[in-house]
Amino acid sequence: MTDGRVSPVLARTVLQQCVHARLQVKPPEGESQAEWVEIQRGMVIYICFFKGATEDIIPKMVNTLLQVKLCEADSGKHMSVLELPGSVLIVPQATLGGKAKGRGMQYHGNIGKEEGQQLYTSFVSQCEKELSSSSKCAEAGLAVEHGTYGNRQVLKLDTNGPYTHMLEF
Repeated sequence: MTDGRVSPVLARTVLQQCVHARLQVKPPEGESQAEWVEIQRGMVIYICFFKGATEDIIPKMVNTLLQVKLCEADSGKHMSVLELPGSVLIVPQATLGGKAKGRGMQYHGNIGKEEGQQLYTSFVSQCEKELSSSSKCAEAGLAVEHGTYGNRQVLKLDTNGPYTHMLEF
């Protein structure tokens, strides 16, 4: 029997299957062009960490997000991004931690920028490791692409849904 207490949410993610996604990771400056990362078929993962989150949560998140059967194959069957196989685009999304207050939004529950950067980097690294260890993904030359933490970014997304899910950890 439980005592009725609910564990605090330490991270929130939104998953969206896509047929193509392109993320601007650096805006154009002076003579230099904007820099983009992109994936073809796969999954976009938006991620936000909350106060209290630690490295301990990362393996569970990566395992769950890459193994959950949310991607639709050509046959219509749902499978994980690793089974598809598909690519992954990770987008840091602090706004997932927002709470409405009056007519504005507050983000007091979000983790600090430095700790968030460390967790984000660890999350990206572990996703890269999992995707590269998947024989299907490695054979297909698929990869993990990601945005830059703490910066505004432009996202262009083509989805075959929209097929969007929110998962909290």
